[in-house]
Amino acid sequence: MRIAMLGTRGVPARYGGFETAIEEIGRRMADRGHEVTVYCRGAEGEPPEHLGMKLVHLPAARKKALETLSHTCLSVFHLLFSRRRHDVAFVFNAANAVFLPVLRLRRLPTAVHVDGLEWKRAKWGGTGRRYYRTAEALSVRWADALIADARGISDYYTEEFGASTELLVYGAPLLTDRRTERIADLDLNDRGYHLVVARFEPENHVLEIVRGYRASDATLPLVVVGSAPYADAYTTEIEQAAHGDPRIRLVGGVWDQDLLDALYANAASYLHGHSVGGTNPSLLRAIGAAAPVIAYDISFNAESLGAGARYFRTAGDVARCVVETEGDVAGAVAHAETVRARVVSTYSWEAVTDGYLALAKRLADGQSRRGEASGKRR
Repeated sequence: MRIAMLGTRGVPARYGGFETAIEEIGRRMADRGHEVTVYCRGAEGEPPEHLGMKLVHLPAARKKALETLSHTCLSVFHLLFSRRRHDVAFVFNAANAVFLPVLRLRRLPTAVHVDGLEWKRAKWGGTGRRYYRTAEALSVRWADALIADARGISDYYTEEFGASTELLVYGAPLLTDRRTERIADLDLNDRGYHLVVARFEPENHVLEIVRGYRASDATLPLVVVGSAPYADAYTTEIEQAAHGDPRIRLVGGVWDQDLLDALYANAASYLHGHSVGGTNPSLLRAIGAAAPVIAYDISFNAESLGAGARYFRTAGDVARCVVETEGDVAGAVAHAETVRARVVSTYSWEAVTDGYLALAKRLADGQSRRGEASGKRR
């Protein structure tokens, strides 16, 4: 089959969950003999292929409210006028639903991966939130299929719209080589630090984690990996919260994936504050590395971690959890290894790819759920 994937920053995966999903699923589709085209926000001179996937690089407006939509608009019209016909398209992010009627002009069956509850993100004002809620409704009305990556997201679309979704979770990479020598590059020791890896956005609760850690009696350092475009004010708050505490290390983005894997695999704890998305690749990466996880207390995270994990809601909870973890690091690691054994058998990229290809075949054969739900909220 010829499959198009659009609506994200594209690959190589350097940003978030959607990009990770496209890289892992697209490369496996290509390995199985399918022709995969990925639309990327990118500069000229980038390679035309990556891991067997064909890449199309198109520009985007460098403004928060327009970046995704401007790039997807160009991608959709590129598909519309392309001489190369595709059998199916996977559009990531419900915000892009406004372009589905254009793809229908091409008679291109389309599934929308709806993502998490984007309208809850603090970076969006009233207009942005209203747009996202409208886009959710348009996805329900116009897509041939909806994809959810967590049970909580699937339940949301059922309860809000009476719409069915394809539940296709992400994969958990199994990291067995801890590469402890790599963390020496950052002057860190095996199980000798707490770790945060996140974009600096309020719904990822990096500020609460830093404040909670600072108020704690923890002795192991806190290593914070991440940054964010369009979030200067929030980044400043995090920097101010960390200022003057030598235990807190803000290291910025880490693009060396081997080093990032080593950071997960050797941490005494990984603090995961994501609260509005579905299944999160960063969380699954930590689980696959057997990192003891302290997670924000929400259904999406509990769905992956199960019972017995440590959860937080407030900075005070963070302070308590990091001290408890330091009191029994060996026990925390043993529990993390139990979680990994359960999760890696459930969250498999090969199985996820099977699901995407099965859906693609059904869509290419004419199956569509378009029109089954009106898009009106209950």
